[in-house]
Amino acid sequence: MAYWDERVGLPRGAVSAVPLLVLPMVLGSAALLVMPGALAGRAAVIVATIAVAWYLLGGAVSLAHILRDHRARRALSAIRGEVAAAPEPVWVCDAEGQILFQNSAAREMHDGDAASVLDVLSRLRADAAAEMAQLSARAMRLGSAEIELGNGDALSLSGSPDAPLQIWAYHTAGAAPDQFEIAAAMDQSDSDRDIETLPVAMLRIASDGRVRQANSAARRLLDRDGVATNGQGLNLSTLFEGPGRPLIQWLSEASAGSLANPTEILRLRGQARGGQDRHFQVALAPDPAERGGLVAVLTDISAMKTLEAQFVQSQKMQAIGQLAGGVAHDFNNLLTAIRGHCDLLMLRRDKGDPDYSDLDQISQNTNRAAALVGQLLAFSRKQTLRMETLDLRDTVADLTHLLNRLVGERITLSVSHDPALRPIRADKRQLEQVIMNLVVNARDAMPSGGEITIRTENALLDQVLRRDRVSLPAGDYVRVTVSDRGCGIAPDHLAKIFEPFFTTKRTGEGTGLGLSTAYGIVKQTGGFIFCDSQPGVGTSFTIYLPALQHQDAPAAAPRAEARTVIAPRLERQRQPRLLLVEDEAPVRAFAARALKLKGYEVIEADSAEAALAILADPALRVDLFLTDVVMPGMDGPSWVARARKARPDAAVIFMSGYTEDIFAEGHQPTANSAFLPKPFTLTELIGAVEDRLRVTAASLH
Repeated sequence: MAYWDERVGLPRGAVSAVPLLVLPMVLGSAALLVMPGALAGRAAVIVATIAVAWYLLGGAVSLAHILRDHRARRALSAIRGEVAAAPEPVWVCDAEGQILFQNSAAREMHDGDAASVLDVLSRLRADAAAEMAQLSARAMRLGSAEIELGNGDALSLSGSPDAPLQIWAYHTAGAAPDQFEIAAAMDQSDSDRDIETLPVAMLRIASDGRVRQANSAARRLLDRDGVATNGQGLNLSTLFEGPGRPLIQWLSEASAGSLANPTEILRLRGQARGGQDRHFQVALAPDPAERGGLVAVLTDISAMKTLEAQFVQSQKMQAIGQLAGGVAHDFNNLLTAIRGHCDLLMLRRDKGDPDYSDLDQISQNTNRAAALVGQLLAFSRKQTLRMETLDLRDTVADLTHLLNRLVGERITLSVSHDPALRPIRADKRQLEQVIMNLVVNARDAMPSGGEITIRTENALLDQVLRRDRVSLPAGDYVRVTVSDRGCGIAPDHLAKIFEPFFTTKRTGEGTGLGLSTAYGIVKQTGGFIFCDSQPGVGTSFTIYLPALQHQDAPAAAPRAEARTVIAPRLERQRQPRLLLVEDEAPVRAFAARALKLKGYEVIEADSAEAALAILADPALRVDLFLTDVVMPGMDGPSWVARARKARPDAAVIFMSGYTEDIFAEGHQPTANSAFLPKPFTLTELIGAVEDRLRVTAASLH
């Protein structure tokens, strides 16, 4: 009470007389009740009301002073250590200039504690009161002010109208002044509230990683991952895994200001909710409210890291695809040579020859190797598809007998079709491979038996269908579903099933190329494939293939009749001359021998440049160019385009182990050309040459 009296200018003990102030009001009110209109009663009430109002006003003013003093004490506690460590004299004062704290340098300068800054200034300036008033006014306007003393020293003041403290500092001549930000003198609770209300996740941490405060955004972000925190009792090293080095070392360097870019990507420790790793970008900055402290800004970049991982995976898949294409190119050349020379040997032996069965085994194993290369090419999507119009009901019906033998007796195969199923455009052989692969996988998922269902139906998408990070355009599709009731696929494996060489089977039981091959074939056909699986319930693969309009569906090309190598050669007016261009010597040797046995005249060249040199003779007659596509130097389509300028009527057959969009459906690199995929047999080579010569002769006549 006495403190309040002094603050509002009342004599000590006046507040204790409050009952005496209220007593006239009570007596006056009683008098007015007995004698309404009495002047004495009115006067008593008015005087008492003024006295009580003066008391309440004084109490409000005193309360404001108390709150200001409280803020000043809190602010002083925040900067006391920094002021005490300052080498120059520093005085911390309240708004009236009363010194609340002074460091040891200030005591030495004043020979003891000073009561007010006016006492300090009076020793330095003659008109201390006027100088102090002017300096305070400038500091209130500008935030800081300074006066120069006669000996080159200076006295500075930092303050603002909203700051509870004033900081006076004495700077000797030539010394760099220690900067005391006025924000550091503000109430610590104010800075806490400022961080708390920010919409950005922030942590205030010490240099050793202790979390001093986590604002509401940070608490929400971390609580979402199962980290219960209120900012107390946590350490940054217990929350996150460091950036390839101890986290405390990173924090120490950031606190010392020796990091050029104090931003790192950290992973949340432990298993986050949802089973996915959580990654945060953590940026550090000095904490203005604590010397050596840091402010950490957290940004959740888990989605970005997921995209980054998907991008890396796609690059890896692309690299494997390129590797598969390169391997297939070289391997198909070897298989062509092996299969071709095997066919040449079998021509000179009948089936009763003891060596014929061995040659037949070599041929069959070559076919198996060619199928494996085809799987690699299907995965890399570089195989050449022989597209034709198909009715899936007929395709599946042709496969049913083989599929029943594949699944065995303990498994039932159920097939259902839409009676008005749309036709599609696809490679029948490749599509059969996809269906067989899915059925075999379904069989392996049910070792104790069960039922496999194949269902085909029309599917109309009136809007874009989005699933598994893929968007299916709206339109008409034919949907093929292969379902089983087997063991299912674990969720952590579901995202990897279409990767090459990924398999859950034991070593020797599977190459892991089956589903990746199916994926490649479906994608190259222009379709989409998805998998739905639940452990213990079953798995369902769904394929969407673009449907053809009935009126636009072209008739399927009739199958060519099988030819035999020893068939008699067509009657010709003259012997056709072929230019064979192949950089692989074994393939070139086989093809040249096979064509010469058939009666053709063959000119050999080991490169495109050699072929053009041969064709430089205008008198040389060539009826057909048989060339490899991929060769060192100039490729097949390039040299053929140059050669056709002088010989536009020459037929062309391109050979290759794989293609890269130069033989896309409906597109040929040059007119009057055909494609012969490697590896090919002797029969296929002769048949392709005869067909192309026949078509060319018909077009000329």
